[in-house]
Amino acid sequence: MNANTLSEITNLWNKVLSECENKIDDQRIFDAFFKDTYIHSIDGKSMIISCNSSLTTTILHDKYKDIITSIVDELTGTNFEVNFVTESELKDTSKKLVIDDKPKFFTNCFVSPNYTFDNFVVGPSNKEASQASLIVASTPGKLYNPLFIYSQSGLGKTHLLNAIANYVKETNPTMKVLYCSSQTFFEEYMNLIKDRHTNDDLKDYIKQFDFLLIDDIQFFQNKKSTEEFFFSIFEFLKANNKQIVLTSDRSPIELKELDPRLQTRFTSGLPISILKPTTEMCKEILMKKIEGSGLSLSIFDDEVLDLLSSKFKNSIRDLEGALNRLLFYANMNHLDHINLDTAIAALQSLIDVGDSKNKVSEQRILNIVADYYNLSVGQITGKIKTGQIVNARHIAIYLLRTMLDVSLKHIGELFSNRDHTTIMHSVSKVEGMLKDDNQARIAISELKKRISA
Repeated sequence: MNANTLSEITNLWNKVLSECENKIDDQRIFDAFFKDTYIHSIDGKSMIISCNSSLTTTILHDKYKDIITSIVDELTGTNFEVNFVTESELKDTSKKLVIDDKPKFFTNCFVSPNYTFDNFVVGPSNKEASQASLIVASTPGKLYNPLFIYSQSGLGKTHLLNAIANYVKETNPTMKVLYCSSQTFFEEYMNLIKDRHTNDDLKDYIKQFDFLLIDDIQFFQNKKSTEEFFFSIFEFLKANNKQIVLTSDRSPIELKELDPRLQTRFTSGLPISILKPTTEMCKEILMKKIEGSGLSLSIFDDEVLDLLSSKFKNSIRDLEGALNRLLFYANMNHLDHINLDTAIAALQSLIDVGDSKNKVSEQRILNIVADYYNLSVGQITGKIKTGQIVNARHIAIYLLRTMLDVSLKHIGELFSNRDHTTIMHSVSKVEGMLKDDNQARIAISELKKRISA
C-alpha cells in the first residue's frame, strides 16, 4: 500500500479499529487500550502505532498483535510489520509520518481490496458485464471505451469497478487509476469553484490517470457546469486512449436530463446491463461470502441459505446485509448452529415472514408429512394411536404450530376436534425430541425443506 495522504492513513486506522472492536468481546478492553491509538508512520513495510502508555504497548503487543496485523494485511493487501511505541518514545525519535506525493484532489477515494474478479460470482445475469470489465482492465483504451455498466442498485456494479482497479494495480502497477463516485467528483469541482481556483488544476490532475472509474454517473444530470467540465475531460481521455468506466442505475438513453453530448459518448462505447440474479446464483454468492468470512457452511442448515437466497435475490447488498444481521443475532444469542427458526427470528424485521408462511398451507404440511411417513392424511388427523401414526401426528401438529403460527384451537379442529391441551402436549413432545433425538432433528429438517420448497 502506498500511504499517500494523512487522511488515507487516518481512514485506514479507523477501519482497523472498527474491525478490532467487532472481534474483541470486552468493550472495556477496547476503550482502554485501542481507542486512543493511531498510525504514527509508515516506512516501507513497517507501521508504527502510537500508544498513550507503556502498558498499552505491552497489552497490544503481547495479546492483540496477531489480530491487528491480520486486519491491517487484509485491508491493505500488504504484509506490514506492526510495532507499538509510546508517544513519549516517539518524541525522542526522528520518525515522521510518511506522505508520498500528496494528491491535491480526491483524497478520500479508496479502492477496496475486498472486491476482485476472483470473488465476483459470475452467472447468466452478469456474465457479459464481468467479461467486459476484465477485457478493459487487460487492454485499456483499446476496445470498449467508455464501458458503461448499468443496473438496479446492489447488483455488483461497484464490485466490478473496484475489481478493475485492483486488477490493474496487480498486473500493471505503473498505470494510475482514479476511482470515485459522481458525488465526490461533483464536490471536488464545486470546492474548486468556491476556492476560486482555475479549473485547469483539477483538469490537469485527472488527465494524468490512465483509468477513470466513476460510480453512479446518473447524478451528473441537471448539473450543467459539472457536465461541461466532465465533457472536456472525457474528450481528452478518450482521445489519448485512456480507459473510462462508468456505472449508472439506468442505461444512457434513459438519462434524459443529461447533456446530449454525454449521452452520445456513453452509448458510443459499450453499454451493458446487469440483470437480477437467480436464486441459485444468490445462494452461490452467499456461500462464497460465508467462506470468505472464515466461517464453515456446516453451521447453517441448507434451508437457511435457501431462505436468504430467495428473499434477498433482488440485491446482493441486501443479501450481504441480511447475512450480517443473521450472524450478529447468532453471536448475541451464543448459537453455534443456525436453523430456519433462528433465521426467521433474526430477519423478521427485514422480510415479510408472514407472507412466506402464508405460502405454506395447512394442507401442504399435512400432505408432505403423510407422504414422508407413508401414511394418509386421514390416518394422521384421525383417532388411531399406533406408534408410527402418533409420531407423525405429533410432528405435523408441531410444524403447523411453528411454521404457520395458527391457534391451538384451530389445530385441534384439524385433528378430529382434539382439545388445546392435547395439541400443546404434541408441540412440547416434539420440542423435547429436537433436543435429545438426532433422527427426529434430521426428519424435521427434511420436512421443513420439502414444505418450504
